Amino acid sequence: MRTRTHTRRAMSTALMLAGALTLTACGGFGEDEPAADNGADGGSETETADAGSDGPELSDPPAIDGDVVSDGDSYEIKFGIGLAEDSPQAMSVDYFGEILDQRSDGRIDVNLFPNSQVGDDLQMMNALQSGTLEMTYPSTSPATSIVPELQLFDLPFLFPTPEDADAVLDGEIGQEMLAAFDGSGITGLAWAENGYRQLTNSQRAVSTPEDVEGLRVRVMENPIQVSIWETLGANPTSMAFGEVFSALEQGVVDGQENPWSTILTSRFNEVQDYGSETRHVYTPFLILIGEDFYEGLSEEDQALIQEAAIQAAGYQRTISREYSDYAREALAEVGMEITELSDEELAAFQEAVQPVYEQWEDEIGAELIQRVQDETQN
Repeated sequence: MRTRTHTRRAMSTALMLAGALTLTACGGFGEDEPAADNGADGGSETETADAGSDGPELSDPPAIDGDVVSDGDSYEIKFGIGLAEDSPQAMSVDYFGEILDQRSDGRIDVNLFPNSQVGDDLQMMNALQSGTLEMTYPSTSPATSIVPELQLFDLPFLFPTPEDADAVLDGEIGQEMLAAFDGSGITGLAWAENGYRQLTNSQRAVSTPEDVEGLRVRVMENPIQVSIWETLGANPTSMAFGEVFSALEQGVVDGQENPWSTILTSRFNEVQDYGSETRHVYTPFLILIGEDFYEGLSEEDQALIQEAAIQAAGYQRTISREYSDYAREALAEVGMEITELSDEELAAFQEAVQPVYEQWEDEIGAELIQRVQDETQN
């Protein structure tokens, strides 16, 4: 079992910082950005379903090594995230803070603001640009307003396996996308993961595209996501994440789609009988830092922060996948009927959504899409 770290948590000071940022408190994420529902559609992990009350066994972070950079100024990094203190995202920020604390000889203090205390993903990215927040950790969807190529990650069935996603994110394509933030007021440091999105509903088990037809499915406020479900014959309805549980409970919609961890921690099993492991979209997280802040640091500290971000992101991917497996099993334990699709059934879904690629390839870039497909189909 992991041990708690010493990264400082900002609770009582959060409201003061929020006022300084002139941000509004919000229950959802990216609600005022039509093309982006935030990664906290990646889950606010403030509550856990009864079957998971003991929590999962997650890997401890790797041992910290590397040279100590003791010379230089002391300073604080305010790090805002959308998810809760016990989420894999927050745990990786803890690890990031421990790396910097140890390798800076205590000069660098990371101060975590979880639970969207200082704004949603889009607001926190704006705060990086204005210099009122140093770091944040959004999903790619809200970041498309800054780097349009990130719409790539909203395409369906782009990454057959997590290892395929790792290869693209850590390879040339992923590094090009991080570099695309240059000049925006934000610097991209590393890739973590929100994970695969899965379908749940209250009507029937889903194992074929035909099973989806006619289902009223809540989707992110994202045009590509709407296209996916329209193409499958569903009736997609965009709404903010904070409205989803009540909409499911009242029968306004039949189903929704999110990672298993979000489905569990949001207690959607209480209003959804069926879950299908469709893995229809893989969404990354980004570790971002304010460009002016970063460029004002010494080269040694820049390198140290970059290394720590990459290490923290790698740890987050590991425990995110462990948590996903745990959440799927916990949902089954509390009575959700989980359908695991065969390779043939997944292939049928992939074929059914090909028109989505044709619809969006001009905007995203046919060459970029092909490069990813070449990388993942080898």
